[in-house]
Amino acid sequence: MLKVAALLPWFDWVAVVVFFGGWIGYARFARVRAMSQPSILASTNRIRRLWMLQTTYREVRVIDGVVIQNLSTSPSFFASTTILIIGGLLAVLGTTEKANELVREIPFAARTSVLVFDMKIVLLLTIFVHAFFRFTWAMRQYTFGALLIASAPEAKQFAEAGGLERRENFANKAGRVVGLAAETFNDGLRAYYFSFAAIGWFFSPMIFILATAGVIYILYRREFGSEMLAALNH
Repeated sequence: MLKVAALLPWFDWVAVVVFFGGWIGYARFARVRAMSQPSILASTNRIRRLWMLQTTYREVRVIDGVVIQNLSTSPSFFASTTILIIGGLLAVLGTTEKANELVREIPFAARTSVLVFDMKIVLLLTIFVHAFFRFTWAMRQYTFGALLIASAPEAKQFAEAGGLERRENFANKAGRVVGLAAETFNDGLRAYYFSFAAIGWFFSPMIFILATAGVIYILYRREFGSEMLAALNH
């Protein structure tokens, strides 16, 4: 344990702890805060449930399938992009000495050993691997949502058996599935935001900490204090 701790100066370890603590802490905070104060995700989840309720009244649900397909293209695009980023970072790991020399030429960049530089690259790799798994899981969840819509009874069948209660049950289930897909996609996007904070570590631990705080502030403003949120809840 002491040998591992000795790999980095103590302030770098503090910056890493602040980074992961801020990321995990904000994710939990946003989930709890959304229960008492509307967030972008909670507001759009309400709209998704309403969408699924309206689906039960439509005889032809082509437009619902098109919307689901369009929604799934975003995580698909980001998953493909993330694979390219991961490949680039792995390539950098193979040439860390040259990459470290290039970084040292950047003004204000921290002068570190090759081992420490490798750890910074590994941190970025960890972030993007996490993002990749979230994006691909979001794609699958949108597929499950499409299956629910395709298997839904016709509008007249909803009216014949159970009426409003059956419509509500379907809307709750299908809306929840599509909402989970959106939440998973949001997790992947959040990882992209925090990757920009991780880049600050190449300059100094202090910039790393400040960048982490800046990303958390931006995420909070967009999720709980944006004009889009006000428009959705108007």
